[in-house]
Amino acid sequence: MSAARDVQAAAEPGFAPDGDGARWTYAGELTSANAGTVLAAAGALKLPSAGEVDLRNVEGIDSAAVAVLLALKRRAADEGRPLRLVGIPASLASLAQLYGVEEILGA
Repeated sequence: MSAARDVQAAAEPGFAPDGDGARWTYAGELTSANAGTVLAAAGALKLPSAGEVDLRNVEGIDSAAVAVLLALKRRAADEGRPLRLVGIPASLASLAQLYGVEEILGA
């Protein structure tokens, strides 16, 4: 892969595991425009071993973000693994409250 392609791949929105796979971080937008791609990419990753997903670098969201996070929580429950969302932006917490899922997402 070329250096330019590495930079482009790094700039793509999505979940990224840390070095030892204990935690995921999310950077970029999470909207209906990319939710399917983001969810498919997350499905190819092992869930974080420490069960933590950091959302403090989410830049833009819509209701699709709530759907993606609910799908991840469902996957974790199906696999018998804990999954805790941290650094939830106020905009995402507001949407979770609007849809009545703030307790599920921990918002």
